[in-house]
Amino acid sequence: MQALRTTVLFAATLAACSSHAAPAAAPSLAPPMHALAPSQQAMPALVERFRLDLASLEHLYTVRHGAARAAELQSFYRQWQVALAALPFDGFGVEDRIDWIMLNNQIGFALREQQARQARFREAEPLVPFVRPLIELTEARRLMQAQDGQASAAQLQTAVLAVRKAQLALVEGDDHASARPLASRNMANRALQILGASALDLKQWNAYYGGFDPQFSWWIKRPYAELEKALADYAAMLGERLVGKGSATLLNVTGDPVGRAGLVSALQREMIAYTPEELMALAEKELAWGEAELRRASREMGFGDDWHAAMDKVKNQYVKPGEQTAMVRMLAKEATDYVTANALVTVPEVARRSWRMDMLSVERQLANPFFLGGDTILVAYPTDDMTHDQKLMSMRGNNPHFARAVVHHELIPGHHLQLFMADRHQPQRRLFDSPFFVEGWAVYWEMLLYERGFAAKPEDRIGMMFWRNHRAARILFSLGFHLGKLTPEQAVAMLVERVGHEPDNARAEVRRSFNGDYPPLYQAGYMIGALQMRALRRELVDGGAMTQLQYHDRILEGGMLPVELVRARLKGEKIKRDFAAGWRFYP
Repeated sequence: MQALRTTVLFAATLAACSSHAAPAAAPSLAPPMHALAPSQQAMPALVERFRLDLASLEHLYTVRHGAARAAELQSFYRQWQVALAALPFDGFGVEDRIDWIMLNNQIGFALREQQARQARFREAEPLVPFVRPLIELTEARRLMQAQDGQASAAQLQTAVLAVRKAQLALVEGDDHASARPLASRNMANRALQILGASALDLKQWNAYYGGFDPQFSWWIKRPYAELEKALADYAAMLGERLVGKGSATLLNVTGDPVGRAGLVSALQREMIAYTPEELMALAEKELAWGEAELRRASREMGFGDDWHAAMDKVKNQYVKPGEQTAMVRMLAKEATDYVTANALVTVPEVARRSWRMDMLSVERQLANPFFLGGDTILVAYPTDDMTHDQKLMSMRGNNPHFARAVVHHELIPGHHLQLFMADRHQPQRRLFDSPFFVEGWAVYWEMLLYERGFAAKPEDRIGMMFWRNHRAARILFSLGFHLGKLTPEQAVAMLVERVGHEPDNARAEVRRSFNGDYPPLYQAGYMIGALQMRALRRELVDGGAMTQLQYHDRILEGGMLPVELVRARLKGEKIKRDFAAGWRFYP
């Protein structure tokens, strides 16, 4: 009772303060008080404890391929599985059941990924046969085990000889990257990643002792310098001969294809009840539909079915230097006003006011030629020190008609609003971050606004459809890459021919997609997640269960979840302990 009185008093005080702080007509910066009601859930605290404990272990066990790291994390995951199994699941409500399922699912995926990484390491090890003792050496330092300078110097000297032997074997080989199959190049790329991570760990190992332990430095100074050079020389030769770095015909990427088994495991984590091949077939249908929409808009512009020509005209309608940020502000206001006026989603006043804008640097635009966003939208536009061709390509690729979808994708009702709400509702679910929810939400709004005629002019429809077809192509080239069916060069050609990308922008997009920073399903998550949310809206809103405003608000209030669990949550279903994905959302 005392807690209730305190909550009521706090609410009354906050309401009184907000009423005196601004005129009555001004939008309130204080949220509705029911949004601050104390949670009755049990699982959020456990999810947060898991996240923090895992972060603490990873803070110590930093050597990625270390045996001690693998053993410790495996023990951690297994013990959490046992602890979760002992919880009173049958007594949980809808939200706690969802958190239990998600945490258990996350742990299962982590264990599968751990096994897969170890298997991929063993497969690539013949190309770096000298690396395992070096990993053990650096992990021993991280675990604060005492090391002997003379013995360590001997290990380094042995490694130098082993690296030179491996390099000699590489020189004697008669094949070259351009003649090697894609799978072989990918394996060499994986070996390069292992080599790079191990060299960095070794550098930190040397810096830890250098100048601090005189007897240690005395022993290892010369052997370490020789090993550092030997590793760099071997990496350069490996990259040139087996990967194709520096090749005029090969688009080198650093990603590591996970194969079909890896994709299936990731789909299980994302709770997608489709095979990779089914998703690629789905993407082909969506891309064909998008190409038909481009032809329709092209005919309205007087170009017949030649949508490439129509798109070329659209690209050349870029704004003058200095006007890009004003264009972004205009598009942001237009989208925010539209969703608010049409009661599509609630936009808290603080969210409306708190996004900001910065410019992408030249270096970042070479890897990310288009806008990026969240609470800050990063605007792509050429700077004065770009070459003439670079300027024109950037301006063409970031014209107002293309940006029409990008701005609301990144801001409101897209990522800015979404992440703003995710920090305030079920924040423990940020652990379950998924491209199918995060990117799917933003692309879903592209689809919904397109359906509602937000882009009335054919030029705007071509701009929005460019991005929609881009999402479909991402499914095809990302899954094709990880299945070993598509080369990076073929992915670039697809983006140019079937989507309408500028060639340099297409190459930057493929490099960004396959540079190893994104999980294998990330690029597929954009359109697949959007199609899930569209199917769910048709089920619940078109079926009369809720309004569009209720539908979108309740999604945002549920935190980051696979869309199949969003569906269960919105329908109030108490899912079972053995829940498995089974929703077939695509007609």
